[in-house]
Amino acid sequence: MTLSPTSDWNPEQYGRFRDERARPFFDLLDLVHPRPGMRVVDLGCGTGELTREMHRRLAARETLGIDNSPAMLAKTEPFAGDGLTFMEGDIGAFTSQAGYDLVFSNAALHWIPDHEALLRRLTAALTETGQLAVQVPANDDHLSHATAVAVAREEPFHALLGGHVRQSPVLAPEVYATLLHRFGYRQQHVRLQVYPHELESREAVVEWVRGSVLTDYERRLPEAVWPEFLARYRERLLPQLADTRPFFYPFKRILFWGSHSG
Repeated sequence: MTLSPTSDWNPEQYGRFRDERARPFFDLLDLVHPRPGMRVVDLGCGTGELTREMHRRLAARETLGIDNSPAMLAKTEPFAGDGLTFMEGDIGAFTSQAGYDLVFSNAALHWIPDHEALLRRLTAALTETGQLAVQVPANDDHLSHATAVAVAREEPFHALLGGHVRQSPVLAPEVYATLLHRFGYRQQHVRLQVYPHELESREAVVEWVRGSVLTDYERRLPEAVWPEFLARYRERLLPQLADTRPFFYPFKRILFWGSHSG
């Protein structure tokens, strides 16, 4: 996962819903065609636990996990070894010349702008028979995300944010399918999937979003103002959600895979 080089993630907050966030990773991994001696890169590897599982399942020769969060990468140390390594880096600037059999990214590229140019760069990093596998959240129209935008447009937050509101660069599924075709992928699989999550209550939605999209606002606001933003977000969001226990939280994600070989 990635934000600006000056920001960092809270592994504990992000990990509060670890099992729910892991499901799309394994669904994406199921799309990959294992091949002997693969060289793999995982863009936005986070704490590395899932990267280790991918490395093991694919029996990869080499797997490199890249993330720009020192706090996340500090958790990867127990998993490194036997061909699995981790490094700090900006996944938005990642380039390679035909070096990888698989470029994999789960829930990270939605922080990177211009997905057409991004997919072109990632395609250039693949071997002639390489594969690309990506999962990105596509839930920006849900109240949990739309309310964050609404609060960011209120004062004093609007002025303190310099007018910034989080705009997702995620494209429609059919656009990803078109780009995969244009960039020479002979096989592809693209789908929009709704993941059903049962949370303890509607209040848990706030904790979910605190570990993801709200980090964009937290890192931009003065430290003293962030609690005010969060309180206002909670004040606006919760009355719009059903007060049920458990609370049903549908979350949309796009998964796409392409292979250069037929």
